[in-house]
Amino acid sequence: MEIGIDNFVSEVADPRTGVAYASAERMSQFLAEVVRADQAGVDTFGVGEHHRENYLDSAPAVILGAAAALTERIRLQSAVTVLSADDPVRVFESFATLDLISGGRAEMVLGRGSFTEAFPLFGLDLDDYDSLFDEKLTLLLQLRSETHPHWSGRHRAPLTGQGVFPRPVQSPLPMWLGVGGTPASFVRAGLLGMPLMVAIIGGDPRRFRPLIDLYRRAGAEAGHALETLKVGVHCIGFVGETDREAADDFWPGYEQAFATVGRERGFAPPTRRDYDASITEHGPYFIGSPETVARKIVEASPALGGLSRFTVQMTNPIMAPESMLRSIELLGTEVAPRVRAATS
Repeated sequence: MEIGIDNFVSEVADPRTGVAYASAERMSQFLAEVVRADQAGVDTFGVGEHHRENYLDSAPAVILGAAAALTERIRLQSAVTVLSADDPVRVFESFATLDLISGGRAEMVLGRGSFTEAFPLFGLDLDDYDSLFDEKLTLLLQLRSETHPHWSGRHRAPLTGQGVFPRPVQSPLPMWLGVGGTPASFVRAGLLGMPLMVAIIGGDPRRFRPLIDLYRRAGAEAGHALETLKVGVHCIGFVGETDREAADDFWPGYEQAFATVGRERGFAPPTRRDYDASITEHGPYFIGSPETVARKIVEASPALGGLSRFTVQMTNPIMAPESMLRSIELLGTEVAPRVRAATS
């Protein structure tokens, strides 16, 4: 099983002073996180996409390109590419270019995103939420296999054989479909034969097993070999020297982030009691010592029918840079070897 990180480039405040790092300094910190992950043996690093205040990752392919120039082996991916609000031609060209820069280490996780700011920003109608994604996904998959595509649709000018360049090192360029809890999304991934990345942000992860089975069943019925129907899981996670240290270090930023989102969406603010319950044996958060996090990942794989990749979302808006770097190091040097030994 591959072990990865999927982080956002959010603003971060120094927990000792409460002062947020300047944007340029924060970007340098983020790139240092990718370098540390590469050095520590983490398999993949993903960058999120947001178009809102307090986030610096509206252009993930640019950030990944900078990371590619600083790293040697780690695979670099979007997490996720908000395809509904972008042009598939530009998306393909950007990630094909990233693939060239990285020497064949680029991947995409394609999804709808958890925020909707990109729709009005780019002049899109939320009423077209589903049709935009379906149409653009179809086109992007065609661009992956055809250099001179012929295509027409509702939301973009037609293509009549124009060349789409450059072409990537990898053929095909790896693309995963990122999903939440909608059965139709799992079926879509199966019918297309695309690898599946399941975002789990609440509840017992085992409750996703019927949806993953649905994905595999849809893929098999569509004629795709079961071995090609890979499943990855994405969860909130953080590694510390001990369970208590990890929980305490992650809590202040977690509380702030989820309180902010909660105010926007009418949710109750998070409590420490609920947070502590979420990091227990069957909770959705993989926060703890290397031994605890590795054990939970290993146990999650058979419970979900077998996993090919497990990524953790470690973003935290109140975190000392050295604490984040140490957590990344522990993930690569202590968690990943334990997981690989138990699942190989």
